[in-house]
Amino acid sequence: MTYNPDNWVVVKIATPDGAFYKVLAGWSGGYLYGDSWKINSGIKRVVENDHSYEFHGLSGSCYVCRKGTYRLSMATGGIYEKIKDTVSMMPEDTDWTELELPL
Repeated sequence: MTYNPDNWVVVKIATPDGAFYKVLAGWSGGYLYGDSWKINSGIKRVVENDHSYEFHGLSGSCYVCRKGTYRLSMATGGIYEKIKDTVSMMPEDTDWTELELPL
């Protein structure tokens, strides 16, 4: 499944064996529907394009995240507040193609 979030951040989860990364993605709602969010299964591979990054997940999903939309929204900000003691948000200027990812 391919997802195209309106906003996104990458969180790092440290473990005794190293670290892994996940995309926390948000979508802005409209008149009939509220904001929504998803967190992926873990980043397996990153592909950089002209205007976006493709984060391929361990479950086979792909999050196509536009450059310039790296931020927390109302929905993802609330989720981040709940998990911030167990994760750290990566800086926006991270070179996503250089993350140490699982094989």
